[in-house]
Amino acid sequence: MHEELFAAMRQSVIDGDTDRVRQLAQQSLDLGVDPLDAINLGFVRGVNYVGEQFGLGEMFLPDLVMGGEAMKAAVAVLEPEMTRRGSRRASLGTVVLGTVKGDIHEIGKTLVQTMLTATGFLVHDLGVDVPAETFVARAREVDADIVGLSALLTTTMPAQRLVVQALEREGLRPRVRVMVGGAPVTREWAVEIGADGYGEDAMAAVTLARTLMVGKGAAP
Repeated sequence: MHEELFAAMRQSVIDGDTDRVRQLAQQSLDLGVDPLDAINLGFVRGVNYVGEQFGLGEMFLPDLVMGGEAMKAAVAVLEPEMTRRGSRRASLGTVVLGTVKGDIHEIGKTLVQTMLTATGFLVHDLGVDVPAETFVARAREVDADIVGLSALLTTTMPAQRLVVQALEREGLRPRVRVMVGGAPVTREWAVEIGADGYGEDAMAAVTLARTLMVGKGAAP
């Protein structure tokens, strides 16, 4: 019934056109479209396409950033109506995310936060220079499914290991899965420190998070 509208929503995210996204989101509300349908049948399909094309090398980092920001703009318009209706988008899982102690690099971590949120994860972003104890405390507080650790310096990579060890010490492993990322981080490093996976970029992190949730018995 609203296929043309949903197709326009998808394209607006692909184009990274936040003004068009807001217009279409409001139009859907004016037409009485369920905001969850607008998200799942319209805007999310655009985010998924951008992610797929990024993975194929057909779209690039600026496209990914703009697509994520466009998705956030859509949710901002639709969220009040979802709250009014008492309907909430089903969360794919809860992620605690941050850049580890000693490291103040934020751009990559923020992009991961944007894409995880856009695709349906509930993300608690702790920011940068985050001690291991803070990751552990927040993971326990929000009953996290996944902890995501970013490190952009070889000198701060060992702090990722400290977080894994702290989670183990506090009895939160393996219920809480750990994924790591950052320019110097490798798959081999993830294995060495006992993490559950490594994402080389924001979309790889999203794919990994989905895989980890399936491993926990959640729906894909």
